[in-house]
Amino acid sequence: MNTASPPPSVAFLTLDDRSAYVIDDDLAIAELRARAWRVEEIPWRRRGVDWGAFDLVVIRTTWDYQHDLDAFLDALSAIESAGVPLANPSALVRWNARKTYLRDLAARGVRVVPTRWGVGLSAEGLRSLCDALGDGGCVIKPTVSANAHDTWRLPRDVAPAVAAELASRFTDREWMAQPFVASVLDEGEYSVFYFDGSYSHAIVKRPKSGDFRVQEEHGGLIAGIEPDASLRLAADRVMAALDEAPLQARVDLVRLDDGSLALMELEAIEPSLYFRTHPRAAEHFADALARYLSRR
Repeated sequence: MNTASPPPSVAFLTLDDRSAYVIDDDLAIAELRARAWRVEEIPWRRRGVDWGAFDLVVIRTTWDYQHDLDAFLDALSAIESAGVPLANPSALVRWNARKTYLRDLAARGVRVVPTRWGVGLSAEGLRSLCDALGDGGCVIKPTVSANAHDTWRLPRDVAPAVAAELASRFTDREWMAQPFVASVLDEGEYSVFYFDGSYSHAIVKRPKSGDFRVQEEHGGLIAGIEPDASLRLAADRVMAALDEAPLQARVDLVRLDDGSLALMELEAIEPSLYFRTHPRAAEHFADALARYLSRR
């Protein structure tokens, strides 16, 4: 009698319309299928899915969730209610979905880009805010945001018409504002990836000429790197501040004017993982999935 266990089955959550995004999850899927795993990509909005048919559901390229956060969280709750392990768990997702998590990490000793928080903005309030954040101006965005959506870089002296337009956009919305970190334009923004708590690989992202956004969808340039000791230490400290190591996490760091590295973002929901930038990244991810599932 054949008593061998069937190969694991995993669902990768994605979005309905993927045409505007750079996605390389096919590399991880190929690695898993080479190990006899069954992998299916499923849009998170799809109804009637039998989640019980999967051993694990991984939140991968759900890059429109911020437009309907409540529906997204409800979909994750439905998966967990079916008794299927979800990575990352919905409790971590809820915490990470609002960028106020940066305040929590700062309270735990993580060096974070200086940030101001608020709800709603007047035109005059916006102008005063950018003036107060320094000569380099400021970056303002919603506390629930992804892919630089509604992210604005403003000069110190914001024109009244621009301030009025942005004030209308942020009416009754929670926002965060940071001084613009000039090193992003030349040195770039670093991303360090961890799978199941273990370091996997790292990249540097630089904006295209005339822009400040580093995402590929906005023309950003991506390159794999071997992180130096200071970069690894800064990223490790962020991960150590978490209560539990998630299956997937991306630590985004920038260099401040004083030369120190500071956390810009911790992506623990649906991080772009840039498998193509490291020859063993997909292998590392598949190994982490196997470890993660074995504990559950």
